Amino acid sequence: MPSFDVVSEVDQHELSNAIDQASREITNRFDFKGTSCDAKVADGVVVLTADSDFQIQQMHPILYQKLTSRSIDIACLDAGKVETSGKGVKQNIKVKVGIDKETAKKAIAKIKESKLKVQAQVQGEQLRINGKKRDDLQATMKLLESSDLGLPMQFQNMRD
Repeated sequence: MPSFDVVSEVDQHELSNAIDQASREITNRFDFKGTSCDAKVADGVVVLTADSDFQIQQMHPILYQKLTSRSIDIACLDAGKVETSGKGVKQNIKVKVGIDKETAKKAIAKIKESKLKVQAQVQGEQLRINGKKRDDLQATMKLLESSDLGLPMQFQNMRD
């Protein structure tokens, strides 16, 4: 029986490269000269530090541009509040990996609503889609791509 897996993953190596590029651009930009602005990644969390809230907001477009140029969808980012820490401010941006239970339920509901002859199962942080026909599986892929579930999704492990 043909099947495939729906996952939501971020290449950690590409993520660290994009953050390094953004950090280098921030240190070289004229409007950030003489400030303590920095971007780092640790354990799936991007930490932006700066002297003021305005500078953090100015760092976002740089970060997003570097991530998209490295083929990382910015929909996987969950920006936290800007917090005061010491002299400056910092913001933690969580990188969402895996499909949570609520998003999985929404995806399964969309699949059932479409009346495609496939079965969907939650397996940890991924979905397994089974069907008798390959065409139904491809239609399911298109359906999931077009539906806005709030997470970037990749399709892996296609089996006949």
